[in-house]
Amino acid sequence: MDILRFLTAGSVDDGKSTLIGRLLYDSKSIMVDQLEAIERSTKNKEEGKVDLALLTDGLRAEREQGITIDVAYKYFSTPKRKFIIADTPGHIQYTRNMVTGASNSDLAIILIDARHGVVEQTRRHSIIVSLLNLPHVVVAVNKMDLVEFSQDVYNNIVIEYAQVAKSLGLKNVTFIPISALNGDNIVDKSSAMPWYEGESLLGVLETVEVHEDINLTEGRFPVQYVIRPQTDELHDYRGYAGKIISGIYKKGDKVVVQPSGVESTISAVEVAGEEVEEAFAPQSVVLHLADDVDISRGDVIVKQDAPVQVAQEFEVVLCWMSNTPLLPRNKYLLQINSRTVRAVVKELHYKLNVNTLEKELSPVSAGLNDVVKAVIKTASPVVFDTYQKLRANGGAILIDETSNVTVGACMITTEAKEKPFWPEI
Repeated sequence: MDILRFLTAGSVDDGKSTLIGRLLYDSKSIMVDQLEAIERSTKNKEEGKVDLALLTDGLRAEREQGITIDVAYKYFSTPKRKFIIADTPGHIQYTRNMVTGASNSDLAIILIDARHGVVEQTRRHSIIVSLLNLPHVVVAVNKMDLVEFSQDVYNNIVIEYAQVAKSLGLKNVTFIPISALNGDNIVDKSSAMPWYEGESLLGVLETVEVHEDINLTEGRFPVQYVIRPQTDELHDYRGYAGKIISGIYKKGDKVVVQPSGVESTISAVEVAGEEVEEAFAPQSVVLHLADDVDISRGDVIVKQDAPVQVAQEFEVVLCWMSNTPLLPRNKYLLQINSRTVRAVVKELHYKLNVNTLEKELSPVSAGLNDVVKAVIKTASPVVFDTYQKLRANGGAILIDETSNVTVGACMITTEAKEKPFWPEI
């Protein structure tokens, strides 16, 4: 059974947490003691109904204010698929939290309040989804019960958002009218909206294709560990363990070890201790090479017919996540997959207004939640692809050397010199 990772995004009070609570409740994924605790917590609510948002809003400050602050992860499954949900906050000051939730997601559910239509936060979250190159987007027009399930209201929102999606280059966009509070079109089709002919939200989540989004052509294998038992039984055993992030690896394939550039041939492929003829993303495997090559953690074994970029200086789009401002010439650790190197932020090209896509050229610094285009220089070569070409090998993080805290999320965009990375609105 495969896993779909998705996030919910939208403006404040659009009903993101309630939507997730309804999904968990209607799919019978809530434990009895959880339900009893929520019922006790909602006794003082004027509506008299169970507040399903409390299933994800676990922090005391969230419950007191009725908002989401942190990213909450919830897990549930149906007979068709397993799900990991990231409930991300809607407030502007928590942009970094949304970037965190979106970085590992396959699909984004963008909620729109039927009464308000497309608002500034809708555009902001759509831009972030576009930047992070999420392959699937579901636009859930919520609170349809408050507009009397009007088809005209829904159609106007669809037309308005379709223009936003086109300008940002969003692909595979699906629209669904829902009422998270009452459960309309969440798990089962609603009789209140007979004019809607599509599937329910859960039906879409269960059937969306995630395997098609896995790149099986560009072979990339970051080495996580070199297995060298040095026992009498396994005297000459040398295996390279890790996770295939893209591509297919077969016995006899010609490969290149980067960043050294040494060529070799795969002599064996192991999965779960058994030798197999081939393995593919996203399997965890052990590769054996025909030659004794100097390989260590962080090196990347690349298929010879799928070259990768190797450089010490490259451009990134960076979301800053620290309260301490980012200044040019600041030094950090850069981690991309299993490789960690010392790095310096050489310069800041521009700061992006994520509401309008306007650029503030040559900013002096970047603050919390800012998105900037920057140049990073590393102490040793880094093996990468551009983020738009291959998410799994184009994303990196910046780490503070003293506190070991992640301070920035990077999307590598070196090829953007010839081709504009930002779509025009």
